[in-house]
Amino acid sequence: MTTPATRAEALHLTGERTVPGIAEENYWFRRHEAAYLALLPHCADATVLEAGCGEGYGASLLATTARRVLALDYDVPTTEHVARRYPHVGVARANLAFLPIRDGAADVVANFQVIEHLWDQAGFLAECRRVLSPGGKLLVTTPNRLTFTPDNDTPLNPYHTRELAPAELSGLLTDAGFDVESLHGLHHGEAVRALDKRYGGSIVDAQLDVVMGELPGQAVWPAALLADVAAIEATGFEIHGDDLDASLDLVAVAVRR
Repeated sequence: MTTPATRAEALHLTGERTVPGIAEENYWFRRHEAAYLALLPHCADATVLEAGCGEGYGASLLATTARRVLALDYDVPTTEHVARRYPHVGVARANLAFLPIRDGAADVVANFQVIEHLWDQAGFLAECRRVLSPGGKLLVTTPNRLTFTPDNDTPLNPYHTRELAPAELSGLLTDAGFDVESLHGLHHGEAVRALDKRYGGSIVDAQLDVVMGELPGQAVWPAALLADVAAIEATGFEIHGDDLDASLDLVAVAVRR
């Protein structure tokens, strides 16, 4: 497991980049990992472009089934880290407004927990359509605005430019020239719902109570809470089409027309 001393060596933690192997990050890491695992079959034997790869664990997971994965990120230390840690993944520095591959070169574009950070979401989706082959798939996950920032169209998270409700994400994809094959939501499964109950209704709020007002990586965690968070697995989350408006994250598969 990564120690506090090696965290800065791996990647600077801002609270927005999820990093595996850190107990305090494990809820978010497993929540994101659950979406990668659910969408992995769409990448089988495919040429996959991951637009916004972050730490690189997701690109590495996609590479277990894809023919080839090219991971893109704008941040130089991030791309250098990915190249060192995941040598089986191709990596390049790129602005997602201009994807650096030719028209129709990708079978799949993966965009996990990224679109909410982009200023020109429609322009990005147009680029995704350009680089996908006809019938190629776009995989998107993003926080559900209805649960992430329910009372405000302006994101409270300073790293987000525009968060999306289910209908808004579907409309963006359709307008960009995609057919929405599926639009599901990620929810707490039985194991994480048990933690919600143990911590007064919300394991997320219990974590936020610890870290709010502290610098990333500097909060002092109660031992019992940290142990419970560290024990969460990807199987503690469910992805399905029921009660979509109440989901935590949106999980979309769209096909290029």
